[in-house]
Amino acid sequence: MNALAATNRNFRQAARILGLDSKIEKSLLIPFREIKVECTIPKDDGTLVSYVGFRVQHDNSRGPMKGGIRYHPEVDPDEVNALAQLMTWKTAVADIPYGGAKGGIGCTPKDLSRSELERLTRVFTQKIHDLIGVNTDVPAPDMGTNAQTMAWILDEYSKFHGHSPAVVTGKPIDLGGSLGREAATGRGVVYATEALLAEHGKSVKGLTFAIQGFGNVGSWAARLIHERGGKVVAVSDITGAVKNRNGIDIPALLQHKEATGKLADFSGADAMDSNDLLTHECDVLIPCALGGVLNRENAGDVRAKFIIEAANHPTDPEADEILSKKGVTILPDIYANAGGVTVSYFEWVQNIQGFMWEEEKVNQELKRYMTKAFNNIKGMCQSHDCNLRMGAFTLGVNRVARATQLRGWEA
Repeated sequence: MNALAATNRNFRQAARILGLDSKIEKSLLIPFREIKVECTIPKDDGTLVSYVGFRVQHDNSRGPMKGGIRYHPEVDPDEVNALAQLMTWKTAVADIPYGGAKGGIGCTPKDLSRSELERLTRVFTQKIHDLIGVNTDVPAPDMGTNAQTMAWILDEYSKFHGHSPAVVTGKPIDLGGSLGREAATGRGVVYATEALLAEHGKSVKGLTFAIQGFGNVGSWAARLIHERGGKVVAVSDITGAVKNRNGIDIPALLQHKEATGKLADFSGADAMDSNDLLTHECDVLIPCALGGVLNRENAGDVRAKFIIEAANHPTDPEADEILSKKGVTILPDIYANAGGVTVSYFEWVQNIQGFMWEEEKVNQELKRYMTKAFNNIKGMCQSHDCNLRMGAFTLGVNRVARATQLRGWEA
C-alpha cells in the first residue's frame, strides 16, 4: 500500500471513530491547492534541462501551511499529497498554529553541481513565490535539501517581497535560523520515547535500541540516547550496518563516519546485514529512514517491544496489524517525528518577533510541547478505546475539523 492510500485509510478510520459528517470528511481530505510547475535551467555545460516541481497545500484552517521541500527522483503527486496531508495532522497533534503542505522537485541532487542546484531552487521559487509566504505557506528542508537550499529560497523570495526571513524555516543561523533546529527532530524523537517509556514504568537508561538510518535524525537520536544511558546495539544506513550487544560507542561511531563517510570498518562493532536490523533483538526499534520498511514480510520477525516511527510512514498497514497482534507498542510518525516542525514553528515565531532564543529555551519548549502532545494522545486513546496511532490521528483530525467548522464551514 502506497503512502497516500495508507494515509487516507488512517484518516477515514479516525473520521469514523470521531463520527464526522461525510461532507466535512470529504472536505478535509481534498487538498486546498495543488501546484505543478516546469523548472528549466541551463546546466554548467550550457545545455538546457527541465524538471517538474510540485507543491501541495493541503489545509490552512489552523494557520499558514507548513511542510518540507524534497529533491528526490521519486517525487510524484501521490507522495507529495500524502506527506502534505500528514503535515496537517502532525501540526494539529503538536498543537502548533499551522496547516499542512509539502513540495518537491523530481531530480537526483547528487547528479547536480552546487551552481545547478542553486539555479534550480531559484527557478522553482520564481514559479511559486506568489503562492507561499510568511502567513500563507512556509517551506522547510526535507530529503535532498538543507539549510543552504532554504537560504536560496529566502533570497529569491525576498527579491519579490522584501526581506522575509520567516518565509522558510531550517535556515542557516546567520540568516535567522533557530538554535537547536538541526537536532530538533532527533531530540523530539527522544522526548517522545521518554514519554512513552515512562507510561510503561521504564526509562531510556539500560534499555537496548536499534536505529535504522544514521542521517540527521538517526544520528542525533542515537547520540542523545547514548547520553541518557541507553544501549544502542545496532545501527544501519545506506553504507552498511554495525552491531554490538554491549552497546555501541556512539560518539566514536560518529567520528568514524565523519572521517570515512561510512559505518563499515568501525572497530567498536561488528558488521551485520542491513536487512537484519529491523528484526535485530532490542527493546526499542527506531526506523529513521524511508517509508514502508516494516511490511507483512518482516513484521512477524520484529523482536522489539516498542517501535518509534522517526521516519514518515515506515510501517505499512498490514505490518501494523501483525505488530499489534504481537503486542508491540508503536509510537506513530505524526507524533514521534514532530520535533522538527515544532522547532520550525519556534524559528518562525523568532523571525516574526525579531528576537532570537537561547538553545536551552528551544529545547525546554520542545520537551514541553512533545510531553503535552503525548498526554493529549493518551487522552484520545482512553476516550475512544484505540491504539496510539488512532489516538494521534483522532487528536489531529478532530482539531482540524473543529477549526474548519468554527471558521464557518457549513454542512
